[in-house]
Amino acid sequence: MKKLASLAIAGLLLAGGTAFASEGQTPAKGISFSFEGPFGTFDRTQLQRGYKVYKEVCANCHSMRLVSFRNLSEAGIFSEEQVKALAAQYTIMAEPDSSGEVKERPRLPSDRFPSPFANEESARAANGGANPPDLSLITKSRAGWYGTFNQLVNGIGGPQYVYSVLTGYEEPHAELAAEQPEGKYFNTYFGAGPWIGMAPPLADGQVTFDDGSPNTVDAMAKDVAAFLAWTAEP
Repeated sequence: MKKLASLAIAGLLLAGGTAFASEGQTPAKGISFSFEGPFGTFDRTQLQRGYKVYKEVCANCHSMRLVSFRNLSEAGIFSEEQVKALAAQYTIMAEPDSSGEVKERPRLPSDRFPSPFANEESARAANGGANPPDLSLITKSRAGWYGTFNQLVNGIGGPQYVYSVLTGYEEPHAELAAEQPEGKYFNTYFGAGPWIGMAPPLADGQVTFDDGSPNTVDAMAKDVAAFLAWTAEP
């Protein structure tokens, strides 16, 4: 029911002219996910893998401000004990004690995911002037498909957009190579592209999964795209 409501809301937004695919952007790759369609469901083990990719790769630059650790257990991705352990790997400033002193404490399941930077200024300073977007709702704010009718029927293609950008890095064509800005990479799937400031974040074998699942760029991109689709669910 939530998924149907989400599609309806997306349809109203799109009918009002809010579309996020950019002119000249290459349409996203047509991959499918288990959660698509009115009867689709998320794959628990894929979400576990996607969280690990987010934690070990994406979280170095991107925040997830709208997600709390407890959400991972509420959705059954991890057990409550596992979530307590995951949260405790990070610290947060506690409330002042009776003497007014503020100390760090381990994060609790009720705490939000930590941000990699203290503020926007430090984020920009570390990323060549760009502020990496928060990923909580990234699959609802980026579109991989063109056209209002197509988006109404198939959704906006947010997870496909994420997957396509992560797997879409390539060398620029000869006629464009001379125009390549310093510190930029060629990726025609990027909405504001074809030049993107984010270096290719994934490499084969970069993240190891306990269950021995494939850890190619393609597999990890699909896993983290699925996880980011889950974080954007109401």
